[in-house]
Amino acid sequence: MDSIDPGRRSRNMAAIRSKNTKPEMIVRSLVHRLGFRYRLHRKDLPGKPDLVFGPRRKVIFVHGCFWHLHPDPACKDARVPQSRREYWLPKLTRNTERDRQHNQQLEAMGWLVLIIWECECRRPDELKAKLRAFLSL
Repeated sequence: MDSIDPGRRSRNMAAIRSKNTKPEMIVRSLVHRLGFRYRLHRKDLPGKPDLVFGPRRKVIFVHGCFWHLHPDPACKDARVPQSRREYWLPKLTRNTERDRQHNQQLEAMGWLVLIIWECECRRPDELKAKLRAFLSL
């Protein structure tokens, strides 16, 4: 059972952004400090990747662990809610299927794809190494 009344829950969910989220801003800042330049949310690419490195043909998606069902069992943010599972499970499953299709389309177009999970942003040193390795290839 949800501990918040439906009106409040609706307002909370409506306030969730899809662009310029805190994890995305952390990744953007790290990438910029590493000396790489990028474009944001190119609409002509499948899935509108969060960061696009055109000449390198690389893209980065910054996924929220809850919304994209982070498959890591250690991630505590990727749990499906216990209330209204008949709504949440199909919705979150559709998100992951759409992500998979976008990744396949991008790779078929010759792009390399990196997914950064929200929980990875809590470990900046590891994230920095991962970004440097991906972008330096």
